[in-house]
Amino acid sequence: MSTATVQETIDVASLRVGMFVHLDLGWLSHPFPLSSFRISSEEQIATIRALGLRRVRWSSAHSDLTEVAGTAAPARRHEDTALQAPQESPEQRARREHREKLAAQRAGLLQCERQFAEATREIKRAMEMAGAKPEEAGTHATALARGLADKMLGAGDLCIRLLTEAAGDKASAHALNVTLISMLMGRTFGLAEPDMIDLGTGALMHDVGKLELPDRVRYREDHFSAAEQRLYEEHVAFGIAAARRMGLSPGASLVVAQHHEHADGSGFPLKLNTDRMSPLARIVALVNRYDRLCNPHIVGKALTPHEALSMLFAQSKTKFDTAILGAFIKMMGVYPPGSAVQLTDDRYALVVSVNSSRPLKPRVLVHESGVPRDEALIVDLEKAEGLGIRRSLRPQQLPPTTLAYLAPRPRVAYFFEPAGDAAS
Repeated sequence: MSTATVQETIDVASLRVGMFVHLDLGWLSHPFPLSSFRISSEEQIATIRALGLRRVRWSSAHSDLTEVAGTAAPARRHEDTALQAPQESPEQRARREHREKLAAQRAGLLQCERQFAEATREIKRAMEMAGAKPEEAGTHATALARGLADKMLGAGDLCIRLLTEAAGDKASAHALNVTLISMLMGRTFGLAEPDMIDLGTGALMHDVGKLELPDRVRYREDHFSAAEQRLYEEHVAFGIAAARRMGLSPGASLVVAQHHEHADGSGFPLKLNTDRMSPLARIVALVNRYDRLCNPHIVGKALTPHEALSMLFAQSKTKFDTAILGAFIKMMGVYPPGSAVQLTDDRYALVVSVNSSRPLKPRVLVHESGVPRDEALIVDLEKAEGLGIRRSLRPQQLPPTTLAYLAPRPRVAYFFEPAGDAAS
């Protein structure tokens, strides 16, 4: 579904079921899963009118109606143009369909990148308020988590989408990665909305205690002395104190307190085992570790998403809740978004999205030597008969031309989108 041709505007009083509209509002400023969609009910019209907008953009080309009061002329102009247009040849039709698919593909990615950027700005704002205005920071973080929960719980199947650009500072991007994946995990476990909000708020603020640490120990390194390690671990105690000042809920506060505990009791600060950890903290502890493997402080130490998943399974099975680790692997797929792979026909590709309900068949960007990268279509392996993934590769193992074409990002960032949009 493309939003590229949304041009006309209409008074909100004239909205009708079947119109394809675009809301020029921030992602968190309306309750719909996407800002561009076809109106399917009178309730949606009432909601749009309640947003305070006087006019909205709409696309007659993507609307499903014959005539709309006050806008019949534009609709007829579109129909007249269509009637007068010369008949397409098969080659022309193929080129047009390719252009339309590319436009939809780019629009979907741009939508995710904008929402990621907006959310990272909101996280940074909450962190900046945590010291001087802790209660406002707590309210802000909870509102952001509620907005994410509304989006996730209001949609059907969701895809985990790799972003080409990770906007925002490193700390905010990490917090958002952990929050999004943790909440998607919560969704797979069927958590109720209050638990989803607690999970999201705790994940957003899990590292708030690091604001109290010197820069040199904010990110754990292998070379830390015993004194530096103890100082690093203090961020959890600082975080608990911050959560109390912010007025976070008990559920969210436990996530902050326990996000470094391990199922086998080897974590910190209290060496809790699975039975003494909250279910929400067990999720965040796993996802936090995964994102740190993919996005370490020193970029040269980064693992590919596939390598990180393999390490968690092979070396850390005792450190994380077995059921949560299994669900995580199932949700992210054997080849998570960001994995460089070789297909069964020997072509190279980059996994760009995974439908959490069908993780073994991701969508991939394929290196086609005769196709410019900005014209490459994403291949849905679920629909590509006889085509699959043979193996995962590190970016350095790709041929130089393929590496330049696929351009794997040194910093992995994720967002989510309805599966139908990702597949279009």
